[in-house]
Order: sequence, then C-alpha cells, then structure tokens
Amino acid sequence: MKSFKDEVREQGVLYIVPTPVGNLEDMTFRAVSVLKEADLILAEDTRTSSVLLKHYDIHGRLESHHKFNEHKTVEMVRDRIAAGLNVALISDAGTPGISDPGFLLVRTCVQAGITVQTLPGATALIPAIVSSGYPCDRFCFEGFLPVKKGRQTRLNELASETRTMVFYESPYRLVKTLEQFAEFFGPDRECSVAREISKKFEEHRRGTLEEVASWFREHEPKGEIVIVVSGRR
Repeated sequence: MKSFKDEVREQGVLYIVPTPVGNLEDMTFRAVSVLKEADLILAEDTRTSSVLLKHYDIHGRLESHHKFNEHKTVEMVRDRIAAGLNVALISDAGTPGISDPGFLLVRTCVQAGITVQTLPGATALIPAIVSSGYPCDRFCFEGFLPVKKGRQTRLNELASETRTMVFYESPYRLVKTLEQFAEFFGPDRECSVAREISKKFEEHRRGTLEEVASWFREHEPKGEIVIVVSGRR
C-alpha cells in the first residue's frame, strides 16, 4: 500500500487530521500514519499536541496555528504547500474547523487549487447526539453561541427549530445557558448534557431543561460540554 509520500505531486497536500476528544486510543491508524509522514504539523497548541504526538512516537516538525495567528500565517502556509510541502493540521481535540481553527486555511487552499484531504475521525458532537436518544437523522449544529451580541436574536430564531439542536458550551457558562434555553424554548423542553466524552468520567445528564439546569446548580460541571436539545414538536 502506497503512502502519500510515494505519490508524485507538483504541489503538496493539506491534510485535516482529527485527534481524540478524550481517550488517546481513539486515534485512527491512518491519522497516525499521516502525521508521521507529514513534512509539517500545524497544531492549535503545541504543548497539548506534543502529548499526543509523543504517545504515538511522532517526531515531525511542529508549528503553531491558532485563532490568534491564522490570519497572518494562512497565506504563508498555502505557499509552502503549493511549493510541495505536505502539511497536516490538528487541533487540541476533535476535527479542525469544527469550532476550532481550520476553516480559513481550508478555504484559502481550496481557492488556490490545492488538494485538501480531511480524514474521518473524532468529534464530540456525533457521540453526544447519538447518545442523547433524540432524533439524529436530521439535526442542526450551532457550536458555541455568541456570548453577547446576537445571542438573544439567535435563541429567538432557534425557538421554532424542529430539528434536534447541538451546542458546545463552557462548563462555566453551562447553567446560565440552560436557564436561557428554558426561557426561550420552554422549561419542559427535553435536553441531554454530555460531559467529558470518551474520558474516564464521561457523563450524560438527561431531562427537561429545568431539571438539568437544577442538577448542575447543585453539581458543578467540569470538562468539555455538549448540549443536545430536542426540537420543537
């Protein structure tokens, strides 16, 4: 079986490589192979990614690519790929571009005619919605809602959404967000809060928005949070 380095290309390739959201064993064989053979690995946080790379004995060149520098570096990265470099992009956890840096680089490379290959792999939203027990044949992913400007407008729009809705949230804002959902969607709307997916203390708390908000008022949430809310019926 040929690796991508065996292929003859005038340009390099941008590889979007998902990384585990919790358990390091969720890494795919192909992801490890791509990272080992890449000429350059771009990481959201090199310190965080170094733990994963060390675990899989990956020693490639590592550089930072995050939301604070991507606008300045994206064209330089594009030019390096165009010149023949194979570059792999990873984030701290999950699939780059899904509420993580990645979209801007992918769009820039696509517009330049550069091949972009996205590997299938870990993302927190799919396990959360499947485990919720709510319909997942059709759903809308909202990621992180605006913290201030535009937040109430978006909640008003989502109040009539009939599809299952998926949100990312910080544990520090979880209770407030659930209370706002209860205000805009109704306190009896069903929800599921997934916490620490794929990690040792994974938890799924299900019930009405009012019930789940009440639980987390008494039990301080920690870790990565995904909120799944049933659609309007």
